Amino acid sequence: MDYKTSIFVVCYILFAPLIGGLLQGIDRKISARMQRRVGPPLLQPFYDVIKLFKKQVIAVTPSQGFLLLTYFVLMVLTGAMFFAGSDILLCFFVLSTAATFLYFAAVVSSSPYATVGSMRELIQMLAYEPAVLLTCVGFYLAEGTFNVDEIVRSDTSAIRYLPGFFVAFVFILTIKMRKSPFDTSTSHHMHQEIVKGITTEMGAQNLALFQITEWYETVFLMGVVGLFVINSNPISIVVAIAVVLAVYFLEILIDNSSARVKWNLMVKSSWLVTIFAAGVNLLVLMLVYKR
Repeated sequence: MDYKTSIFVVCYILFAPLIGGLLQGIDRKISARMQRRVGPPLLQPFYDVIKLFKKQVIAVTPSQGFLLLTYFVLMVLTGAMFFAGSDILLCFFVLSTAATFLYFAAVVSSSPYATVGSMRELIQMLAYEPAVLLTCVGFYLAEGTFNVDEIVRSDTSAIRYLPGFFVAFVFILTIKMRKSPFDTSTSHHMHQEIVKGITTEMGAQNLALFQITEWYETVFLMGVVGLFVINSNPISIVVAIAVVLAVYFLEILIDNSSARVKWNLMVKSSWLVTIFAAGVNLLVLMLVYKR
């Protein structure tokens, strides 16, 4: 690992939770305005996490803390590998492994509500994994490599060849970011449900660790969105940031204008979008561009 790569990795580890927390604060503020409310302060997510760390730890089972810590470490590793320019396919593999540990952290509590939430988490994985896999394949066909470092040094943006893959990935972001209408396993909004699904039995430091891990994941996912745009031209970085902010705002808009749907509709809609957007784009790449 060279000096420049080390800086990117350290910056991700140190600043990703700050950026993720600020994005969540912006999310809450914009959501409140859309609902004609004032909303909480911009830094409220950080206040919430600090308050959780100060609470007494009462865990249903000691193993839950270990499983959540593993979930956290794997998520940090996912983002660190990505911003180090590693293999994007391997990054998503580690991401899926992290999600599996989150499932175990919920189901180990034996709570019926957490168990139902964990089952829905598995269904969500079933819904978005095809789009994630095809996204990796698309990058390889368009750029001839899985390595993030080589993709960002390309002469043209990958989205030029991957518009369908981009649409499919943005669509499944709603599932990954746990936003309505696909927030089936748990929701960030209190009014959505009486109990919190997969996070029902998480409290104090465990819930704080879960929240910080979600911030790391948000930054990683937004980084993948930016990867569609960034190329060797420095101006593309500015364009990528603008696209990332636009996509994040779109997710907030969808979240506040959609009612939660049942799991079967979530799976059907995500697979249909994946097939018709990413699938058709894949055929075009294979037949037209001969890559």
